[in-house]
Amino acid sequence: MAGLGVAPAAARVAEGECLWTPPPEQVAAAAVEDFRHWVNAHHGLDLDDYAALWRWSVDEPEVFWAAIWRYFCIVSETPYRRVLDRRTMPGAQWFEGARVNYAEHLLRHEDADPDAPALLYASELRTPGQLSRRELGHRVRVLATRLRALGIRPGDRVGAYMPNIPETAIAMLATTAIGAVWTAASPEFGARTVIDRFGQLAPKLLFAVDGYRFGGEDFARGEQVAAIVAGLPSVEHVVWLDYLAPGAAPPLPGARRWSELADGPEPATFAYERVAHDHPLWVLFSSGTTGLPKAVVHSHVGILVEHCKLTAFHVGLRPGDRPLYHSTSGWMMWNVLLASLLQGAAPVLYDGSPIGPDPEVLWKLVEQLRVTHFGTSPSFAQIMQKNGLRPRLHYDLAALRMVLLAGSPSVPETFAWFYDEVKPDLWVTSQSGGTEIASAFVGAVPTLPVYAGEIQTRLLGMDVEVWNEYGQPVVDQTGELVVRTPCPSMPIRFWNDDDGQRYWESYFATWPGVWRHGDSTKINARGGVYIYGRSDSTLNRYGVCIGTAEIYRSVERIDEVVDSIIVCCELAGGRFFMPMFVKLRAGVELDEAMRDRIRRQLRLDCSPRHVPDQLYRVDEIPYTLTGKKMEVPVRRLLSGWPLEKSASRDAMLNPAAIDWFVRFRADNRVMLSS
Repeated sequence: MAGLGVAPAAARVAEGECLWTPPPEQVAAAAVEDFRHWVNAHHGLDLDDYAALWRWSVDEPEVFWAAIWRYFCIVSETPYRRVLDRRTMPGAQWFEGARVNYAEHLLRHEDADPDAPALLYASELRTPGQLSRRELGHRVRVLATRLRALGIRPGDRVGAYMPNIPETAIAMLATTAIGAVWTAASPEFGARTVIDRFGQLAPKLLFAVDGYRFGGEDFARGEQVAAIVAGLPSVEHVVWLDYLAPGAAPPLPGARRWSELADGPEPATFAYERVAHDHPLWVLFSSGTTGLPKAVVHSHVGILVEHCKLTAFHVGLRPGDRPLYHSTSGWMMWNVLLASLLQGAAPVLYDGSPIGPDPEVLWKLVEQLRVTHFGTSPSFAQIMQKNGLRPRLHYDLAALRMVLLAGSPSVPETFAWFYDEVKPDLWVTSQSGGTEIASAFVGAVPTLPVYAGEIQTRLLGMDVEVWNEYGQPVVDQTGELVVRTPCPSMPIRFWNDDDGQRYWESYFATWPGVWRHGDSTKINARGGVYIYGRSDSTLNRYGVCIGTAEIYRSVERIDEVVDSIIVCCELAGGRFFMPMFVKLRAGVELDEAMRDRIRRQLRLDCSPRHVPDQLYRVDEIPYTLTGKKMEVPVRRLLSGWPLEKSASRDAMLNPAAIDWFVRFRADNRVMLSS
């Protein structure tokens, strides 16, 4: 392995230490700078820097988002009547009267340069390749026409159990091009987890893959697909992709091969389905601590204006750029990766393990495919450092301009590793947002310096503050990340939440009218942001948020398991520890056989990400008086908080149950602190 070797010990770097300042020519060439000058010229303003532009964008949201519409030349069949009906959350209505199509905008660079790359791809099953803009547009139009012929209409739901490959991107674009509603799950998920998600939507058609390869191991998914289809009586059509075993016949009666729908002549005419301002674009699933995963519905118009802003101003994408974000098709970063098409960039799709059997595979792709923007998780950098990988010594990284860290909090040493071992003139940045907005609240901007461990800024149009427990804004203090005014890519609703109660409870119950995101956050005096992890009970596992409810549903199907609780603790160096505590029936031991049984159940029903790091037996699971598992107090205790600040015995159904966790913390202090 050419890139491996003994790397020098990572230099100590202080939080907030300046690691990089953008050169003047980069600042001058940035699209966000062009937009600032454009705003000044068109609105008679004198906004002299990014901070002033951000302040204007949140103080005047109607004017700002109208400027985004004009600057990016949004195509609408009809003009919008108003930008925003009222500054109220939830329930704000954006661009009423407009009729747009998200896929149309992603593909609109085709005529400008038909032969330019539109998608690049590689996987453990396929050598690197590419599709031109003409080829991508052709395949989307062919598939979209076939979907219409099958009776898929605007508003119908289309599900995908597919990996991060071109066929999945084509399926998404074709689905949204005709106004149908897209939803996806990675094939690493078990059937039960997929049914819990897709079953809420009653999809009419399912795209399904026969299997995939990860870490050099093949995973056939025929049985899982059969179980998913059996659990979704609404499915009328199954489109089968023979990816793992090309040429193999579909095992499901009546299933159509991908090639039957995706290959063939292009229709003589094709029209995108331009839809109303509140028409669903896709449904993304966010973690839930109770009940089924939250089915988050976004609109074409809201995602379109947000992704135009995000990709151009904050990610800094330009025509011809090649971003590679390591992601599965079921994570919102996949949607953001495909959004790079809006700027004429060519996203790089990689399906496979980022670290094995070849720990250098992503760096090889960065070199071979001339990647300009590399998105990964802080955990990836820690693995690279642990294995002594020094990419700058062995790979041509001349094209690489940006590293985008996402999925979990980044520590100063993570930033420093990229500057020391990848490239000294990189723009390294971290983000935080989520599935709920398919974007970021805080993140990157190419015109500001990079400070170790610090997210550069609040994004344009995102009215973000940090509030203390009394609902007061604070600076240089840790508190809750809140959003004071609406933005277009907030959910238009949750599916099957007709009265909006679950949506309201998820984000607005603490401070009515103010979005509480659930992140423990600090904003310093210069506007830099630090995210310290979740302030609620959501689990953050390898950069993907997981709801505890789906873990409990799986584990507690085992007869011997009476009850359980799981938490994820952030450790030093950006690491984490996810233990599960189980109450078993009398006479049942938590031996290795039982541990293996629980792990297998979670892998089968959910995914490998849902498997805890360790399993422990407890006599009782602590509950509140209202019957809720005390996940947050347990996590706080294990993270070193004193009992009196973690939980109130007066609010507990079984106060003695918390004492076990106090003792556990004392007995495992070294492990939990290292």
